[in-house]
Amino acid sequence: MTPTRRKGEGEAAREAYGQPQQPYGGPPQQPYTGAPQQPYGPPHQQPAPGQPRQPQRSPLRGLITAVIILAIFGGGAWYVWDYNTNPNGGKAKKEAARTEQNAEAKTHDPHVGDCVKVDHPNGEPLPTIVDCTSPSAQYKMGERLIGADKQCDRASYDYSISVTGRRMADYTMCFTKV
Repeated sequence: MTPTRRKGEGEAAREAYGQPQQPYGGPPQQPYTGAPQQPYGPPHQQPAPGQPRQPQRSPLRGLITAVIILAIFGGGAWYVWDYNTNPNGGKAKKEAARTEQNAEAKTHDPHVGDCVKVDHPNGEPLPTIVDCTSPSAQYKMGERLIGADKQCDRASYDYSISVTGRRMADYTMCFTKV
């Protein structure tokens, strides 16, 4: 029994060699006759009586759309302007909060000669600058030693606080009793 073989595309093409073939398997092309063609798009027809006409866009609709777009952009521009210029809001509030935070930080960063009272919130000493004539003044800062391993001289100073992990270098503050 011999297996039957079907004709492949190559064999069919060889048999039809020399005969005109249709390009890409499409219908045969007609020669150009020079006849005028219809314009692109659907032909313009009048609606049959009884059928509704397609409504035309009114210029009022375009005007309303333009006003809405201008209102949106105008509102956004006003918000940005107000945020940046209003003394009671936006940028001014952020600046005031930053200034207050900086002022608060300065009250806990004594310099040589400042008097402090020392609180222990969360178990860590926190020096707060006070007036030296105030009854709450406990210590007077005598020296700031830069470096993590620096120690205050016990004979000269009564109290010390080591500060680490801030933006500046590690340091030790040395205090005497007021």
